Amino acid sequence: MMMITSLLLVAVVTLSALLAGAAVLHLLPRVGGETGARLSRALCRAPWLDLPVTWFTVMPLIVGPIVAGWVGLGGALVGQVACVITWCRLHELANRQHAGGDRPRIVWTLNRLVGRWRNHAALWVTAVVTPLFWLVRVAQVLLYPLLSRLVGLPRYRHGEWINVSRQKFTGLVGHDLIWCLYCDWMTGVWSLGSEMLRNVESFWCPIRFLDAAKCANCRIDFPDVDGGWVRGDGTMADVVTVLEDRYGTAGARERRAHAWFGHPARLTIDGQPTDADAS
Repeated sequence: MMMITSLLLVAVVTLSALLAGAAVLHLLPRVGGETGARLSRALCRAPWLDLPVTWFTVMPLIVGPIVAGWVGLGGALVGQVACVITWCRLHELANRQHAGGDRPRIVWTLNRLVGRWRNHAALWVTAVVTPLFWLVRVAQVLLYPLLSRLVGLPRYRHGEWINVSRQKFTGLVGHDLIWCLYCDWMTGVWSLGSEMLRNVESFWCPIRFLDAAKCANCRIDFPDVDGGWVRGDGTMADVVTVLEDRYGTAGARERRAHAWFGHPARLTIDGQPTDADAS
């Protein structure tokens, strides 16, 4: 009985906190004047976007176990799911002109294509990996900057990759909006992470794989597979030549951007006069 009480208590507190956070985001540009509008825009782009994302996705999963152990984790999950369902319903009720009748909806279309329960179950499966994307984001903020300082990997304006804007798309409400915003954020995190990994691979390991199928599969995300990496049957002398050709032979203390070969200086801040939104 005590466990059930703790679970419900954590769930209710989580639900309340998340709905309150959603209310703040909705009201901020409407009642905060120009200041509120500016803050609302800032919260739609990294680095400030990291705050609401953390609040809604992983903060309950951290606080819940601290408060009540595994029962708290279960309560946090219940509260999060309840928040998504509740917010979706409230948002659709507030936007009936886009959600009711025979209005076109992503959710209804996909329900017809694959079946209602399959579509909804699959969406919740994708939600399970949210903490993993959040950890990738933490690495982008805390770890990658160390590589930039230590070995000169290029820095990036994170807000140009990680932002959300689908809330401005007409007719995207409730269920459709919440999942599209998730994809909006997730795609930016993954794309920036891939960009950073391209720098890492080309800087440290510019050697093609012996497995031809792997080379073919990886060249989409790592274009330098066919853009300058040494053949798998090459020599270490070839590798040294590539590194010196691509990055120069200057001493390690010289500051330069050691970007991946195919697209150096892509959305970087190197050479810019300010580090305002960079990591």
